[in-house]
Amino acid sequence: MFDVIIAGCGPTGAMLAAELRLHQVRVLVLERDTEPASFVRIVGLHIRSLELMAMRGLLDRLRPHGRQRPAAGFFAAIATPVPRGLDSAHAYLLGIPQPVIVQLLEEHAVRLGAQVRHGCAVAGLEQDEEGVTVELADGERLRTRYLVGCDGARSTVRKLLGVGFPGEPARTETLMGELEVGVPQEEIAAQVAAIHETNKSFSLSPFGDKVYRVVVPAVGVSDRAEPPTLEDFRQGLRAIAGTDFGVHSPRWLSRFGDATRLAERYRIGRVLLAGDAAHIHPPLGGQGLNLGVQDAVNLGWKLAAQVRGWAPETLLDTYQAERHPVAADVLDNTRAQLALSAPEPGARAMRRLLTELLDFNEVNRHLIEKITAIGIRYDFGEGPDLLGRRLPDLELAQGTLYGLLHRGRGLLLDRTGGLTAGGWADRVDYLADPTAALDVPCVLLRPDGHVSWIGHDQRDLDRQLARWFGKPAG
Repeated sequence: MFDVIIAGCGPTGAMLAAELRLHQVRVLVLERDTEPASFVRIVGLHIRSLELMAMRGLLDRLRPHGRQRPAAGFFAAIATPVPRGLDSAHAYLLGIPQPVIVQLLEEHAVRLGAQVRHGCAVAGLEQDEEGVTVELADGERLRTRYLVGCDGARSTVRKLLGVGFPGEPARTETLMGELEVGVPQEEIAAQVAAIHETNKSFSLSPFGDKVYRVVVPAVGVSDRAEPPTLEDFRQGLRAIAGTDFGVHSPRWLSRFGDATRLAERYRIGRVLLAGDAAHIHPPLGGQGLNLGVQDAVNLGWKLAAQVRGWAPETLLDTYQAERHPVAADVLDNTRAQLALSAPEPGARAMRRLLTELLDFNEVNRHLIEKITAIGIRYDFGEGPDLLGRRLPDLELAQGTLYGLLHRGRGLLLDRTGGLTAGGWADRVDYLADPTAALDVPCVLLRPDGHVSWIGHDQRDLDRQLARWFGKPAG
């Protein structure tokens, strides 16, 4: 019997498996596909995801495979400078091939002890008070204490659970890819600029080595499970620009729709949902993969606590309470970005107005923090503004803060030297550092890096340790 079975070994599933293995949870990951995706799509890791990778010691492995670009211009692709005051040691976007992310995260999970089986699809499930029986497509039956569906927008786990997935279906479709072109760059720039006057849903931008990133509305809506062809791109370009620009030799081609949906529940009994299985939206702002990885880090330590037997009664419920509103906000901001990209006069007027407002640094920073998820504040009750927020990486006498979080444990950072983690020392590390650059005496960090307590009183600290980390040992 496994402790946790994860359906889907994309970025969300692989990250979740690794988080669980940090706590010695017996994990099996089932991946339907036998081979990696044939196309190599470049995706962007935003600031918060980069911070999480740094917390787990993964960023140095990922960074050589990607290209850094400024943390600017994410909202509706409106050109803006990097806002002043971004409080992060990783304030940039890392563009990286998605298969590389998946491979590195899967290798990380396996190195920690997770089992991964490719070519295995979930076909059925039954749960009871003791666990979940998972039936595979070939008839094999497996037993686990918990099941997590990280199996994408068409999630079999979500459908088997009967969880509602309300929202809006796809009404339009957009093609995205990297292709070589057959006309001079000056000619392309002139035509793109003219089309952009009235239509923001189209772009041809140079990507280096005569390769262009192409984003163009598709002619009609088709099955997203089928990858687009070069001819689909040529038709879309001719329809909007009157020419196909001689596109040829694609590096990768993909399609996306504007379907926007959010699961009604993230958990029923011993079965949970994460990543695209729980939420889908257009890729405006590049938030989807990041949202799923952040789901995994929020859920991992809580589910591990449940398996290991020290979770407070309501801890696992905080997964939905915290992450469902975050996803709802992402869906709303992508709806807004989509509306701002429409060619109608009203949408163009709103875009011009927002472009003016983005000249104010506070507005620009607010939207960048929203897109990159560093503005998230979970509701932990009344307290200072820092309570519920993630703590940026800090230089400490013993190294960096994030370097102390590689094991996925809590951390008590004490500037007074007068506190202790006491009976929670098996789950919470302790560091006394009077030089730490904090405006408060002490903070208690959860394993996901969010501040769950601020203060200096040991009795108050003990109450919060029990709230997040259960009963003390012994």
